[in-house]
Amino acid sequence: MTQQGVRWTVEQVLALAPDAASRKAGGRLGTAGPWSGTGVGEEAVWGLCEGSGSAPYRTVVALRGADRPGAAPGCHCSCPSRKVPCKHALGLLLLWASDGAGPAGAGSVPGGEPPDWARRWLTERERRAERRAAGPGAGEAGPKDAAAARRRAGQRAERMAAGASELERRLLDLLRGGLAGADRAGYGAWEETAARMVDAQAPGLAARVRELAAAAGSGPGWPERLLEECALLHLLNRALLGVSALPDAPAATVRARAGVPVKAAEVLAAEGAAVRDDWLVLGRRDGSDGSLTTRRTWLRGARTGRTALLLSFGSLGRAPEIDLPIGGSLDAELAPYPGSPPLRVALGERFSPPREGGRPPGSDTGTALAAYGRALCEDPWLDAWPAVLDEVVPVPGGSALRDTAGGPGVEQPGAGWQLADTDGGAALPVDPRSAERPGLWRLLAVSGGGPVTVFGECGHRGFLPYTVWSPETGEAIPL
Repeated sequence: MTQQGVRWTVEQVLALAPDAASRKAGGRLGTAGPWSGTGVGEEAVWGLCEGSGSAPYRTVVALRGADRPGAAPGCHCSCPSRKVPCKHALGLLLLWASDGAGPAGAGSVPGGEPPDWARRWLTERERRAERRAAGPGAGEAGPKDAAAARRRAGQRAERMAAGASELERRLLDLLRGGLAGADRAGYGAWEETAARMVDAQAPGLAARVRELAAAAGSGPGWPERLLEECALLHLLNRALLGVSALPDAPAATVRARAGVPVKAAEVLAAEGAAVRDDWLVLGRRDGSDGSLTTRRTWLRGARTGRTALLLSFGSLGRAPEIDLPIGGSLDAELAPYPGSPPLRVALGERFSPPREGGRPPGSDTGTALAAYGRALCEDPWLDAWPAVLDEVVPVPGGSALRDTAGGPGVEQPGAGWQLADTDGGAALPVDPRSAERPGLWRLLAVSGGGPVTVFGECGHRGFLPYTVWSPETGEAIPL
């Protein structure tokens, strides 16, 4: 694939498209009309594409390193799109793939040496690959840099500990004064406390302080919810103050909940951490705080059976960079972040573009609830745990999902909302937040009163569905 004389097929190029819209847009650019300065060599194919701006978009696709069967190429374009590959890269590859029947280099994409702008990107790409292979800090950080990093980490730990101590005093004052008047205190005092936690470099504590402010006066039963949030925040404060005495995995969980960042490069560089598998994309959900969009993508390994959560971010109205098709399968390496349970991962090398996946294996409602309970024992601040429910039927109105296998309902301590169905099976209530989205009615329509496979999150509010697989076609349908 990397030799100039071996041309890719149109089908190979279209398989790289991240979605149907990119495939269609790339097809429109697969003609010579908008292109100039095109060329191809053993390392790359490149060209300039006329767009809406005053200057043409510089597009280059690296072919070196894509010689393994099914491997995806690296690409770069000066357009503002966050999709990989973008429509210009797809159009350039399509132009090259369909450039006559003769040897590569004929017609619209002649052979040659890459221009300076393409060569600079290719050189920098090779350097990044060498740095990743050498590990973090190789050839860069000397003893002085390592000592400075340790000093900064120690200073941050001291500031976070001071913030946790101050927050403990704030909670003690709240409980001494009683919760009855907390709804009249206003949001300002809580926001001031949250700002002090940000100053203490503990954004996770700040987020939980804002949860307290939201719970106060939030409707019937708010004192109970406020007390629950106070208890969880108190537990996190105490754990953070004693984090040095905790085992590695719980300590990493506490630091992550407090807001200590871990770089993806460090996670991927850990020896033996990366796991290669065919990862089925179970579901995806985007959320925004007004300035930052967070995309949560859940995957399951076909061979390992592991479930993983991949986070990606986009700012200023831009979509997150990672865009994996729901229901697709990706041959790639994932490395877990430190913590317990090990759910969040970093995406490493991709060995092929996403391809069509299948229907994942699932469990009954009792097994899913038990898995959530085990995860909650390891991370008390966990809101929900991913689960695939198999052969479940939405009850009329969509308020719950009922097992079809029969058998008595599974009693779970502390989970009294699990229902015993009249037919003797068990059922999980659907999270009330689902009623605010059209996905619940889509789930009912796909089911048609029959059993379906559903992916979602099992939490203290119930089951929040994200994806359903059609019983007729096996297609993954986002909810």
